[in-house]
Amino acid sequence: MNLERIKREKFVDNNARVLRAINMLRTSYVKIRELEYGLAPDISPTEITDSVNYLLEGGYIHLRDIEYHKPVSDLADAEIALLEAKLTQKGIQFLNGKISDDCIRR
Repeated sequence: MNLERIKREKFVDNNARVLRAINMLRTSYVKIRELEYGLAPDISPTEITDSVNYLLEGGYIHLRDIEYHKPVSDLADAEIALLEAKLTQKGIQFLNGKISDDCIRR
């Protein structure tokens, strides 16, 4: 198995782990910083950022600013350490097996 394939497989696994970690408090927002602490050392902060970006772009999570509770629609416009996330309807559907995504390990 080459290095690129390993990185792709880890990305797919990381997406699932981040989505499930956010699901732990399904009706509440989870601070991204807490995800980093909770998933370390298995997933690096950079890998968490990659997964949060994918999950946001894919419509699986909502992001908002911790202090002002303003929605964030593009991770490039925000400081990830100042954000919190919660599942969208699509994120809940995925975790309940109603939809699939090749970039998120079941």
